[in-house]
Formats: sequence, structure tokens, C-alpha cells
Amino acid sequence: MNDQSTHQRERIPPDFDHVRRDFVDENRVAELLEEYTIGRDDHMNAPAFVIRPDQVQEALTTLREEAGFDHLSLITPQEYEDRYESNIHLTKYDRRTHEVTLVVPLPKDDPVCQSAEPVFRTADWHEREAFDLVGIRYDDHPDLRRILLPETWQGHPLSLDYDQDKPQVVDLAAHANPLQPDHHDADTDTMFLNVGPHHPATHGVLHLETVLDGESVVGVDPDIGYLHRCEEQMCQQGTYRYQIIPYSNRWHYTSNLPNEWAVARAIEDLADLEVPEYAQVLRTMTTELGRMLGHFLAVGTFALDVYGDFTAIFQYAFRDREVVQDILEDLTGQRMMFYYFRLGGVAWDLPEPREDFIEKTRTFLDGLPRKMNEYGALLTSNEVYQIRTVDTGILEPEVAKDYGCTGPVARGSGVDYDLRRDDPYGYYPELEWDVVTEDGCDNFSRVLVRLDEVEESAKIVEQCLDLIEDWPKDERTVQSNVPRTLKPPADTETYRAVESATGELGVYVRSDGSNSPARFKIRSPCFHNLSALPEMAEGEYVADMIATLGSLDIVLGSVDR
Repeated sequence: MNDQSTHQRERIPPDFDHVRRDFVDENRVAELLEEYTIGRDDHMNAPAFVIRPDQVQEALTTLREEAGFDHLSLITPQEYEDRYESNIHLTKYDRRTHEVTLVVPLPKDDPVCQSAEPVFRTADWHEREAFDLVGIRYDDHPDLRRILLPETWQGHPLSLDYDQDKPQVVDLAAHANPLQPDHHDADTDTMFLNVGPHHPATHGVLHLETVLDGESVVGVDPDIGYLHRCEEQMCQQGTYRYQIIPYSNRWHYTSNLPNEWAVARAIEDLADLEVPEYAQVLRTMTTELGRMLGHFLAVGTFALDVYGDFTAIFQYAFRDREVVQDILEDLTGQRMMFYYFRLGGVAWDLPEPREDFIEKTRTFLDGLPRKMNEYGALLTSNEVYQIRTVDTGILEPEVAKDYGCTGPVARGSGVDYDLRRDDPYGYYPELEWDVVTEDGCDNFSRVLVRLDEVEESAKIVEQCLDLIEDWPKDERTVQSNVPRTLKPPADTETYRAVESATGELGVYVRSDGSNSPARFKIRSPCFHNLSALPEMAEGEYVADMIATLGSLDIVLGSVDR
């Protein structure tokens, strides 16, 4: 398929030789952290080191500079009966299986921790969320204020003593008219502009507080939280076996099958559940079809953003997306909220007659190269599109890493990072496919990555169909034997992630011995990618900011959770 592509930039050839499936040298890490370590913890996915709250920056700097841990993947705040904890999950962009967790215990009466933001810029939003929802404060943080809830909110919804029935008392100042009369400050020529929260270009309820100098952006502050529903708390109130996976479809609702896999992978790790090989093939195939759903929507809406193309690219993208949705509806019975994954496997095998489903899917795959040529001719070859996207929204590789960017946003900046290959799961290691990267670092490159990834997903689906067709009938096991009630051992905890259409989607789970999680934390790729928007937009025209935002392919259900 790639030979027929009309995309305008030559793709960097993938190199699978650098893949390392080894694990971190725990003794080496222990030696580096010796002067900061006050204890050890037991996490299923990584060695965990308990450190003092006033030495966070020193420990992180040591791990980054001496051991190459350049990816702060997640910060998980949580409260116990006798303490708070701020867990920092670290890994490497070039060796994803090297993982380390720093556990920072904090006193119950004064939960104050040193900020990680001076070492990893991505910690900014993480720590604001930890303060907002759990109540942990971070010293040296540049702007510690609520990020998801209004500033007038009282209490922290994920703290143990939070009263969910208590009315929120808002002071009178909060009711002041936010639309103040226009006024001019004689000391500045800048203009404040609100973009959103209710605007088509913000792809949902997102508010961009933008400062302009003429038409140039001199500052932008994404204001999120309008779609926040405290989904982590909802997951903590659900049972492992039945109630969490179906709800995960609501996080990233345009390409949601990876959500199901992220939850399943974490809980299966926690409860030591096996997944049959045939079920792994079905999971891999359906997830790649789901990836196409996300990329078609991203490309179609992006064309609408940058040059108002509703009749061609937008309609073409939805034409192709509808075919994929038909295929997934035949398989799962659902049009959007699929709930096809089950712990230990999937819900069921292909619909009968199997031959019809396979033929329908192959027909779509056979026609895809011609359709991708259409995208090349109508989109990437379009002069207006190129003017709006080439050399705009620049995100340098090291900046992308500093903000924890993943998925097409990172790979469009030449960051060769994909969990399907770098932290192998499912049936991906047995299949032939390429990780797509581009080195343009701009809006154009990010869309090229998505277009090429559609073709790579088609290669994966085709190989899965070949396997499914030839799989012996008596070996088509779709689920392992999973107890009706799951109660993982108390105090077991893990962090597992999958590669969604937008990047690394991770789930941290801690068990207390019951059939529901004691702590459930969602690592949203859209949350991280959006946090880098100011780096990409400042200094550019306001119109370029809209194009840059569209190139991130955010879904606010995933950002806000």
C-alpha cells in the first residue's frame, strides 16, 4: 500500500533492530538513588523506590541524566488512612520496558511535596490535577491552581473525607458578569481573546485564554475541565469484573477500543489472568480497526479546521469511517460504545457466517489504497492546506518529550515511540508492520503520520484475518476461565498502557483486597499533548493556533476524564 501513497514527504524508514525487551537494571537504579531512598515498595510493573518529599527534583535529575529516564509518564496522587502518596512513573522513550516508580509519602496533616516541574515540564498539569482532586500541594510549582474544577470549588473529590453530598457554597464574586466592557490599557498593545469553550474549532468544550499582539499569539492558556466527570472515582466504585471496561468507552469516544484494552491489560496484570492466543488476534484486529476510526475522524475534522473543506475531505473521511463502523457493529453489536473486550479475552468470535464478515472486511481493505491516494490528492497536495500546515505548530523532539507527548504528535516530531512495538502486548510482536515517524515537527507531519498509520493498521488487520481464517475450529478460545468475582491481593499495584490513536493510554490500579479498585488513575494522551499547545502556538498567528490545536487530535472526554 505504501508504494501507491501520494503523500508529499518521504517517510523515515522504521528500524526494528533497536527494539529492546530487556528490563531495567534494578541494582543500578538502587545505587543511583541510594542517598535519596528511605524504603522500597513493590509494584508489579516496575521497581519502586520510596524517597523523601524534599528530594524529588534531585532524584529525578539523577535518573534523567545518569540513567536516561526521559519520559515522566504519569503522576498518581492518592490518600491512605495514615498518609498521602505522590507516585511518579518513569520510563524511557528509547527503552519502554525500562520502568521505575518513585513513591513520595506525605504526612496526613500537611501533604506538601517538592514539585517535579523544574525537571519535567509535563509535571505542571499532573501536579495541578493532584492538588485539585486529592489535595496534595507542590512546592516550587510555577502555577499551582485548580485545573479541572472551578477555583471556587471547596474540597478535593478524591480525598477520603470528601463529602459528596455537601452543597458547594460559591462567593458572590463568582457570580460577577465575566463579560466585562471593552477597555484599553495605555501600557500595552496586546489584546485578550477568548477562543471557546463553545466553538467548533476547539473540538469540544475547551476554552483557550489567548493574548494577541496584532494577529500573533504571545500567550495561550488552555482552560480545561468543562467535561470533567471524575471518571477515576466512578471506576473506583465499579467492580473489576464487569463495570469498569464498558465505562472506559466514554473516555476517548471516537476511537475507544484501546480504552477497553488499557483497562483489561492493567486488571489482567493485577489479577494474573491469561488471555488465549486466538483472543489476542481478535483484540489486535478490532483495535486496529478502531485506530482507523480515530484517524479518519482526525483527518476529516482537521481539513474542516484549516481550510473549511466540508464537501470533499470531511465527507470522504466520514464515508470511510462509516464502513469501518459497519464492520465493528457487525462484530460487537454496538455502533459506538463497543464493549467487546472482556477480562481474559473478548466477548465472542466473529459473527456467523464468518465468511461474510471476512469478505466484507477484505473488500474494505482492498479498496483502501485508492482511497488513500484520494486523501493525498485532495489533502496533502492541496496548496492552501500546505500553506496552513507546513512549518506551523513546530514541536521540537526534546520539547515533545519534556511534555510527555506520545502518539502521532510525538512521532510527527521524529520521536520513534510506539507501545505496540516498544512494550509488546497482544499479537503485535508476531505481525509485520512499521512504526511511522516524520521529522518535520509541524502540523503537516502529524497528519502524514496518521494517514500512513491507517495503511499500517490495514496491514495488521489483513494479517489477522489470514490467521483467523486458518485457525483450527476447536482452538478458537475467546476467553480464559476468569472468576465471577475478582479480588486481587491487597496492596498490589500496577501501571499498564496501550497505544491508542492519540498515544500512550495508561491505567494505574491499586487493590485493597476487595472486588473494586482502591485507586484507579487514567493516563490520558490527549491531556499531555494538549499541555504542549502553548509551546507550539506562541509566536505564531492566531489562525495557526487553530490549525495546531486541530493537529493534536484531542478529545475532551479523554482530556478531562
